Amino acid sequence: MKQTGDLHLMKRINKSIVMELIRHESPISRASIAEKTGLTKATVSSLVSELIESRLVDEIGAGESRGGRKPMLLLFNRTAGYAIGVDLGVTYITAVMTDLNGEIVNEVKIQHDNPPRDELIAELTRCIRELAERVPESAYGVVGIGIGIPGFADEEGNVLFAPNLGWEHVPLQRMLEDEFGIPVVIDNEANAGAVGEKEFGAGTRWPSLVYVSISAGIGTGIIIKEELYRGMSGFSGEIGHVSIQHDGKPCRCGNAGCWELYASEKALLDEAKEVYGQPRMKVDQLIRLAEEGDAKALALFDRLGRYLGIGIVNIINAFNPPAIIIGGRLAQAEAWLKQPLLEVVERRSLPYPRAQLEVQFSELGVRSTVLGACSFAISKFFSSTKVSVE
Repeated sequence: MKQTGDLHLMKRINKSIVMELIRHESPISRASIAEKTGLTKATVSSLVSELIESRLVDEIGAGESRGGRKPMLLLFNRTAGYAIGVDLGVTYITAVMTDLNGEIVNEVKIQHDNPPRDELIAELTRCIRELAERVPESAYGVVGIGIGIPGFADEEGNVLFAPNLGWEHVPLQRMLEDEFGIPVVIDNEANAGAVGEKEFGAGTRWPSLVYVSISAGIGTGIIIKEELYRGMSGFSGEIGHVSIQHDGKPCRCGNAGCWELYASEKALLDEAKEVYGQPRMKVDQLIRLAEEGDAKALALFDRLGRYLGIGIVNIINAFNPPAIIIGGRLAQAEAWLKQPLLEVVERRSLPYPRAQLEVQFSELGVRSTVLGACSFAISKFFSSTKVSVE
């Protein structure tokens, strides 16, 4: 609903502007805020007083003088509240609690065998509750919960389709909000990973990037000019389900020859079972073997890296991004994946977009998605102080 331009609305807009400036540029003085925003010093002083009273901002003492009286500096109170972020994987759950700046203060990890839906939701609930019970004393407590899922969710937080979990039409946001009484945000895990890398990891240098999450499947999160690109219906980024072999293996998504059938963690482990004759190989086990120089493990990672390169070439040709960041649990195998991947990219991609591209592995490791999920929860909390004028 559009709002009329009355004095109350203008105050909310100005307060939102001041809050965002303090969040991202503190320590900062009232005079600097007035200078940067164009607001009067009296208006800034009044709004800052309200933010201090709400315990979102602290006054921390005098700064350097540029002539005249020393300015009093303001600092964003990052411990006024906390967020919980969850990476709901096909074989694991990783959950963290962060302060309002995304600094991790607690973490919970469990492994699971992809049990029936209700059992997995019970495990998810238990992880969230365990973190919520550890929240430090603060003005706002847990301000929100963000969850990255391996599938599609709509704007109401309903999981529409998560093929590797076997979920369809699960009202996950409503279930968790009913359980905890806290705002919940549900999004694709690769979208969350892209936001995590953009805000806290390897992607901070670029306004646009493509994040590739390699786990049981492959998902991509696309950021264009600082904004997460979702597509017309919110389901962009499913490049793991682009066919790289027209008559290839059938996929649970209904397609055949999908990229993730050849370049994902599951693809690697399926190959490893055949090579080693062991039914339950794990990524960590293969990494240890590669570190020891095991020829079979090295060959498996080389093959996977080349398949990853094929999909990366498709991303380059489709989006011409300045950066592609590879994350997920297989990012731990960078030492053996990067060279064959880059060889394929060099051989198959168009020279001009390739010349300006950087391909990097995640700086956050397995935490890209959980930190992005926390960012979603924090953004939702602060959105209550923002005003849309569209």
